Amino acid sequence: MQLWNGFADIPAELVASVATLGNFDGVHRGHQAVLRRVVEEARRRGVTSVAVTFEPHPIAVLAPERAPELLTTLDQKLELLAATGLDAVLVLPFTREFAAQTPEDFVIATFLDALHAQFVVVGEDTRFGFRNSGNVATLMELGLTHHFGVEAVADVGEHARWSSSDVRARIIAGDVAGAAGVLGRPHSVRGVVVHGDHRGRELGFPTANLSPRPAGLVPADGVYAGWLVRVGLPDHSPDRTLPAAISIGTNPTFDGAERRVEAYVLDRTDLDLYGEQVSFEFVARLRPTLRFASIEALVEQMTIDVDQ
Repeated sequence: MQLWNGFADIPAELVASVATLGNFDGVHRGHQAVLRRVVEEARRRGVTSVAVTFEPHPIAVLAPERAPELLTTLDQKLELLAATGLDAVLVLPFTREFAAQTPEDFVIATFLDALHAQFVVVGEDTRFGFRNSGNVATLMELGLTHHFGVEAVADVGEHARWSSSDVRARIIAGDVAGAAGVLGRPHSVRGVVVHGDHRGRELGFPTANLSPRPAGLVPADGVYAGWLVRVGLPDHSPDRTLPAAISIGTNPTFDGAERRVEAYVLDRTDLDLYGEQVSFEFVARLRPTLRFASIEALVEQMTIDVDQ
């Protein structure tokens, strides 16, 4: 997948495309449905499939006090977008000046002049242009005027609308299983393994501690079942994706103050992961973080957690 950071990166030989736009935070199942149609239609026409997204998130520029915690960093989002089969992603710098464009100005500058779009696929709730005044109806009118096709894809799942806000709320509440249902995969955070207090090894459960502020939205404090993925290993490596018990919290039994994200790979004490980039994938929440009366009680509960 090609990455174009702004209009200047678009190759001069691009003559036609099928395009879409969105923030795509989390690249959930609703996003995936839109992106599949973009790729399908582009291949049918023999043109380039392109997703247009923005950096930073528009709310972070227009109303920073209301800016949400993002599910994914830009790098994570680009990896997820690449997995859909897109030919290219155009990342446009979002500024107040950019936001002041009328819907028609945005469509002409981005879809027509820059991407030569023959067809545009969007979600039903798509908004664009000054104060989000453009919607699907606006886009269809502009398509008739400027001679490009438009398709709106439903963003409703089996029971409710798929949305990044819903995923965000579930993860913050610790409902990682529910979040996975909307994402179509487990939610994950990524970072480099760093040294901690080495207390887990002393207790018989050596953990890989992620560096502070890992990439991706960290779920609520608690203990989770999940996977530790060693990003640098080949996909076929038997030691790439390992079952793990993941802990998030401040280690209250030891009066900890720093919030940490750490994982014990089940039944493995031979791994040296320091300095490696790893991803923790969250499958299910087992319990909240608790303060135990003794180290013995903590170890007993950790044994139960690992069995679960």
